Amino acid sequence: MPHKEVAGGRSAQEKKVAKSKVGEKVGLPCCYKIPNSESLQNYRVYWQMNVTDVVLAYSGGEKIHEHSRYVNRTELDLKNLTLWIYGVEILDGGPYQCIVQSLQSSPDKPGSHLLCGEPVTLFVTADFSEPSIERTITASSCESTEMMVKCSSHGGFPKPTIYGVLNNVSVLLNTTWESESGLSPYNVTAKANDCIISTALPSYSVITASSIIIITFLLAIALAAKYFPRHTCSRCSKNQDSAEEDVKEIMNPPKSSKVTCEMSSL
Repeated sequence: MPHKEVAGGRSAQEKKVAKSKVGEKVGLPCCYKIPNSESLQNYRVYWQMNVTDVVLAYSGGEKIHEHSRYVNRTELDLKNLTLWIYGVEILDGGPYQCIVQSLQSSPDKPGSHLLCGEPVTLFVTADFSEPSIERTITASSCESTEMMVKCSSHGGFPKPTIYGVLNNVSVLLNTTWESESGLSPYNVTAKANDCIISTALPSYSVITASSIIIITFLLAIALAAKYFPRHTCSRCSKNQDSAEEDVKEIMNPPKSSKVTCEMSSL
C-alpha cells in the first residue's frame, strides 16, 4: 500500500479500503503505529464511524468508550492500532476514521496533539442463495413455444445486477428487488420470455388425419373393383369373354388393400 512519511518519523497511509462478507472478521488499519519504545499509555485513540459515532476509544491505555452496537465485537491492536470487527454485519459498512493523539507534551507542543486522522472505508457484502430457476410454458403452437423463465435468489447484499443467457444468447431480464431498507439483505427475482422454434416431427393428429384420407381412397378403389357391375351375354364371343376376364383381373384390388383396411380401424 503506498504511503507517505510525515514529521517525526510518523507514517500516514493514503485512503484505505477494507472488504468483508457478513459474519466474517475484518481488520481496519490505522494511520499510525506506536513505536516499540512506547506504549498505549502515552496516547489517546479514537475509532469512529460516519464522523459522529465513536466505535471504540482508549486513553492512557484504558478503554473509555465502546459503542453499544459493537459490544463484544471489537478489539484494538495495542501496537498498530488496527480495529478488529468480529461477526461483521451489513450495518458495519461505511466510512471509518482512526484518530490518534499524543498525551505527551513538549515545550513546542504543550498538551495533547493530533498525530493522524486518516479514513478507511469498509465494504460489506453477503452471498446470495443458489439461484432457483423456474420455466413455465405461456403459449404454444406448431411452429414455436413461448416460455417464461424466472430466476430468484435471496439473502444477498448489496443490490445485484442480473444477467441472463437463454439458448446461448444474452437477454434482458426484468428484475425486481425486495429489501426492508437500503442496508438489509435483498431478495431478487428476474424474469424473461423466450421463444423456442419447434423442430419436432408433425404431430400425431396430423399423421393420423393424412393416413385416414389415404386409406379411405384406397378402400374406395377396392370396393369399386369388387362390386363393379358385371355384364355378361350368352351371345358374346369367346374373345369378348376373354376381354372381360382381362378387365376383371385389372380391376381386382391390390393385395395390400386388406392390410390398409385393417389399419383404418385403428
